[in-house]
Amino acid sequence: MFNFKSEIKSILHNKFLTCKTMKIKGILSQAQKVVDEFIDKHGGYWPPLSMIAAIMEELGEVAREVNHLEGHKPKKKENDSEKLGEELGDLLFSVFCLANYYKINLDDQLDKILQKYERRDSKRFS
Repeated sequence: MFNFKSEIKSILHNKFLTCKTMKIKGILSQAQKVVDEFIDKHGGYWPPLSMIAAIMEELGEVAREVNHLEGHKPKKKENDSEKLGEELGDLLFSVFCLANYYKINLDDQLDKILQKYERRDSKRFS
């Protein structure tokens, strides 16, 4: 029988975590390649500071959506069509662009950050 609490605890163990990350290894690299091909077809990457500005803009839109969803700031009627998922997708696309520009493999970085969190936060959520 599936036990959500014990499953979460298992995820925090390094061996299980490594096994899980191996299953997703390559997904971000594939997405980065798709974004790179799209950008190449549509004129190339913006300068890095412009990409940072785009990331900040998208993050602000994510924040606005979360603020709305949590009930702290209702939207005006003309903004009702915006959705959190779409804004997160825009943010992810922008992050992929910056990573591609600097030739950063996000699969490798995700693996490193998960290992860092495992060491630093292994008892935090138990």
